[in-house]
Amino acid sequence: MCTWRFKQTTMVLCLLAVSVSLVGCETNPYTGRKQLLMTSVGQEVQMGAQAYNQVKADPKMRPSQDPREIEPVKRVAARIVEAAKRSKYAEMAKQFQWEVTVIKDDKTANAFALPGGKMAVYTGIFPMAKTEAGLAAVMGHEVVHALARHGAERMSQGQLTNTVLQVAGTAIGLGGGNPMLGQATMAALGAGAQVGVLLPFSRKHESEADYVGILLAADAGYDPRESVALWERMGQASGGGGGGSGEFLSTHPSHETRIEQLKEWMPEAMAIYQKRSQMPATPLPEVGGR
Repeated sequence: MCTWRFKQTTMVLCLLAVSVSLVGCETNPYTGRKQLLMTSVGQEVQMGAQAYNQVKADPKMRPSQDPREIEPVKRVAARIVEAAKRSKYAEMAKQFQWEVTVIKDDKTANAFALPGGKMAVYTGIFPMAKTEAGLAAVMGHEVVHALARHGAERMSQGQLTNTVLQVAGTAIGLGGGNPMLGQATMAALGAGAQVGVLLPFSRKHESEADYVGILLAADAGYDPRESVALWERMGQASGGGGGGSGEFLSTHPSHETRIEQLKEWMPEAMAIYQKRSQMPATPLPEVGGR
């Protein structure tokens, strides 16, 4: 039995070594954070394009036809993209084929940017953003998620976690003996991995996107202080805080944490903003009831 266990342990270590060897490592140019990546940029761009086409093909998704909604989004998007092309992500930004769609959905306060530069803004974000400067904070944040390869990093973490869980299950003899014990152990490993690895990284992604996002917005000529007002409104709309489960088990920082961090980064963003041609805080159109 001891010999068998030794062989099993050796096999697990070998599998883990192979898994780690397949992982690429990059460093975020703004924060210095190490990133584990198991997909190529080309694969990400392809997946981003497929996801974008699926969104546009959804019969429930209705593109806005109103120039009052489309023009400010395109104006902000163009300036954020140009700022990205001057940023530490310039090489990546110049490779992307940027495109933005305004989705007519006044009840959805959302926006996204996919690998490859495909973006969408739901009109429901307008009341939260209030102005083009507020929208720049939103779009800067989303663009950073794409440029920093956060989506690929999350996928890689999931792949690596699944591999670890599988080999851990082999090591404890999952499938033999007491099946309930195996399930309980796997559940414990999954919860531990989720709380200890995946969710904290996701919060880091959000903070990273907040930080670099306001730098891009500032470089695009939009007042970065609007990001604070944006998240104050977000907090009020959600009843304050980071949701009922609190910050620890949330994939996003609490609104209070987010605002505190933004204020800490504001001097750096303002220094950039003051050197740029400053854009007016033009109000976004009202939505709902039309």
